[in-house]
Amino acid sequence: QVQLVESGGGLVQAGDSLRLSCATSGRTFGSYTMAWFRRAPGKEREFVAAVMWRLTTYYTDSVKGRFTISRDSAERTVYLQMSSLRPEDTAAYYCAADKRALRPIVATDVAEYNYWGQGTQVTVSS
Repeated sequence: QVQLVESGGGLVQAGDSLRLSCATSGRTFGSYTMAWFRRAPGKEREFVAAVMWRLTTYYTDSVKGRFTISRDSAERTVYLQMSSLRPEDTAAYYCAADKRALRPIVATDVAEYNYWGQGTQVTVSS
């Protein structure tokens, strides 16, 4: 059974940092892009960051310079280091795996990811 399990969310103040983790099991994702999405209250789920199978990383503009995505193949874990957090970063954060192996370009559409975690809540107070 494939599982993606996020952890590391919490309640922090503006300017603080958090590191989210996504532990995978049930299969290997070394040939797949892994991504983080988030959904704020009343909004659609949106792309945050991705790390491709070749380790290239991509970020949505609003988090560039503040968030860093990485993956540890040995531990089968994906991380999202978040710094200088803002109240607008408040959301449920989800880890996801691309449904297409070795995709040549990053996918930012929710529909291109077929494995999802249950989400971890990040709340940033002002």
